[in-house]
Amino acid sequence: MDTILSTENLCKFYGEGENEVRAIDNTNIQIERGEFVAIVGKSGSGKSTLLHMLGCLDVPTSGKVFIGKKDIFKLKEEELAIFRRRKIGFIFQAFNLVSSLNVWENIVLPIGLDGKEVDSAFVNDIVNTLQLEDRIKNLPNTLSGGQQQRVAIARAIASKPDIILADEPTGNLDSKTGDEVISLLKLSAKKYGQTLVVITHDEEIAQMADRIIVIEDGKVVA
Repeated sequence: MDTILSTENLCKFYGEGENEVRAIDNTNIQIERGEFVAIVGKSGSGKSTLLHMLGCLDVPTSGKVFIGKKDIFKLKEEELAIFRRRKIGFIFQAFNLVSSLNVWENIVLPIGLDGKEVDSAFVNDIVNTLQLEDRIKNLPNTLSGGQQQRVAIARAIASKPDIILADEPTGNLDSKTGDEVISLLKLSAKKYGQTLVVITHDEEIAQMADRIIVIEDGKVVA
């Protein structure tokens, strides 16, 4: 098996003594390359905290996160920022698009920030896969919620990361649009050989995954 993302006794605690909150409590998970994994749990179960640590956006209290064989929190801050930008694509519930940039400019923005050449053929293929070809000159405020989320997906995929992390990516969408967005996300991740980890409280979306990880009170229970 080719494990691309794993944790070892991962913990994230807030506060002290009686006020201590164990957001993530000694969690061990393994995710294989090319898998689509859904992480589910009630609000406050720790699933977003876990995703933020998997994506190097938050530092654990103790324990380790490995991307491939690399213990990511051993990297210096600047190295970590570069590693994160190149290895991980993020999709959030809030689409986080730049309002003054059109669809194409939003999609290729992270590639430019990394000082790389844009692979136009690759980006055009993503745009077509996500059915955005008629919208590339549009500004975000002229798009529907579903279209904006598709732009966010295209942006996450375009820099060719190994891993896509999505935090409640359909939270601001109606259920029909949400199902469409997840189907397109799953299709594009498979097409481009990316590993997909989605946090959701939506049972229907979780059922579309290859595997479901259930979190309760910061612990993996299933």
